[in-house]
This record gives sequence, structure tokens and C-alpha cells, in this order.
Amino acid sequence: MRILLVEDDEKTAEAVSASLTAAGYVVDHEADGEEAWFKGDTEPYAAIVLDLGLPGMDGLSVLRKWRQAGQTFPVLILTARANWNERVEGIDAGADDYLPKPFQMQELIARIRAIVRRSAGQAAPVITISSVSLDTRQMQVTVDGMPIHLSPQEYRLVSYLMHHEGRVVSQLELTEQLYAQDFERDSNAVEVLVGRVRKKLGVDLIQTRRGFGYVIETPES
Repeated sequence: MRILLVEDDEKTAEAVSASLTAAGYVVDHEADGEEAWFKGDTEPYAAIVLDLGLPGMDGLSVLRKWRQAGQTFPVLILTARANWNERVEGIDAGADDYLPKPFQMQELIARIRAIVRRSAGQAAPVITISSVSLDTRQMQVTVDGMPIHLSPQEYRLVSYLMHHEGRVVSQLELTEQLYAQDFERDSNAVEVLVGRVRKKLGVDLIQTRRGFGYVIETPES
């Protein structure tokens, strides 16, 4: 899944970006409020980590413009401002969560996982569909309780489709969510990736909708 990190402090941005990447996310970074607003308004993100004190346009203004434009992606505000009034203002502006600095990376990752799950309609940290389970905390996929070794990209594919159970996801959407912007993508990269994952899982989980994309559905549906 693709995350936009909006943070103007270079050291903080590097640390958060590294932690999010290690947690299985593809991360884009912006340090300027105007640039961040444009990216959030034009690119498909699973979630956004947003600092408030930004050059160009402050974080609250960026958030308000996104919400006024109808953008519904979850937003976690990350800021050094400790005033509770500002925290309330951020939530009222449309933020889904608020984490003051300094913070523990483990808490940041847990909060990101939670808002991503909630935005996809998934409440529990372990998502189970048929015989396949996805543990978002451990980044582990199991089939009938047996762990399956997946590469980071393979894990992202399973995670994204399981988070969006029952919805057909286009090849373009998967490409945008699984690969960094500067990654040179082959036209059949997603198709090859799906084939590898199917072979590793050994079960009929990912279904193809010709001309539309891929979907994971429960047996009942």
C-alpha cells in the first residue's frame, strides 16, 4: 500500500520513511505543503502522515483542502504541537488520528495499520478469508495455519486485495499501490506477480476478472 509522508524535518522524514518501508508500505515523501496538497489531490494513497508546521501551506490548510475536494483517504497528523486545542482542530478538520512528537515508531506503525484497516472496513488486525489469514502486525500470511514466505511485493499484493475484499481492483490501481513512483514497471508486472502469489498460496484465492482486474471474495459471495 502506498503512503504519503508530509514532513519537512529531514531526519524525522528519513526515520519515518524507513520504518514505513520496513512495515511493508511504499512511501512517497513531500516536505512542502503546496506540493503535498497537489500529490494528495492527484495520487491514490492508502493513507497520509501529515505534519502541521509546513512551508508553503500549513498542514491544517492542506487537510481542509483535501476534505473539501472530497478526498477520503485516512490522515494521521504528526506534529510537535502539544496544545490540545490544536489537536481538536486537527480532528475537526478531518484527521483520523493524531500523534504528537516525540513518538515511538512502533506506535506510529500501529496507528497507520489501524486507520488503513478502518478505511477499508476491516476492524481486526488479522484478516481471514477462507483458509488464508493475513496478520497485519506480523506481516505474515498463512494458509491453514502454515506460514507462507512472500517477498515484500507479494505481501503487499495479498494485503491490498484482502483489505479490499469483494472489490475488483484494476491492474493500474495495483501498480500504483505496489510500486514506488521511480520504479520502472513492465506492462505485465502485476500479472506475473499474481501468478507467483497464486503458486505460493496453493489455493484459489485471487480471481481474475478479465478486462477489469483482480478480486478476492469470500466463498459465500
